[in-house]
Amino acid sequence: MPLAGILLKETKFEEWKNMKVLVIGANGQVGKQIVQELANSQHEAIAMVRKEEQVDKLKELGAADVVLADLEQDFSSAFDGVDAAIFAAGSGPSTGADKTLTIDLWGAAKAAKYAEEKGVKRFVQLGSMGSADPDSGGEEMKPYLVAKRTADELLQHTGLDYTIVRPGPLSDEAKTAQIEVSAQGFSSIGERSIPRADVAHVLVEVLDRPNTYGKTFEVLQGKNEAGAELDSL
Repeated sequence: MPLAGILLKETKFEEWKNMKVLVIGANGQVGKQIVQELANSQHEAIAMVRKEEQVDKLKELGAADVVLADLEQDFSSAFDGVDAAIFAAGSGPSTGADKTLTIDLWGAAKAAKYAEEKGVKRFVQLGSMGSADPDSGGEEMKPYLVAKRTADELLQHTGLDYTIVRPGPLSDEAKTAQIEVSAQGFSSIGERSIPRADVAHVLVEVLDRPNTYGKTFEVLQGKNEAGAELDSL
């Protein structure tokens, strides 16, 4: 390989291994665990939160820095100086369809737009199993699944190096780092679920895996080590 090619390859490798990662939705249940995962990785977490009183807690969890910004406003400045972003924000089960639209859909769409404008190429998005077919999710879940599906499709039509991770039902069990992934989508899952801690682990693990660029996949707790499963995509 020519020297220029070797240098380019090494530079790209270093970019993957030392990234400042903006965590959007850092104060959420999965978001907090993403911050902790990043603190134990070669990357740095830049936690985005809406309230001043959340700053100290995120720093205690390991955030290298915390930025104050509101998903329902202009938060483009949060992308200044970062190398990658993980969108893990959600309106939560106690809000209505209005917040589902402005946070889960429009917030995600704006995040992807700001990333492109600021030259932040790597973008990982937390989706949801069931969003491939929102009509099959029941009337109560349908607005949420439609929002997630639309946010995913908008991201898929950007020029970003995106990965969309769609977990199954979430649990509060301890992290196992053992998962099963499916790029086609699971035909049935029965009573299976996945710990939030494992979802956070996957979202951080895919950051420096180029084989996941442009990929959308579902994930459940499984029997295989996370790294090996992700390598199979």
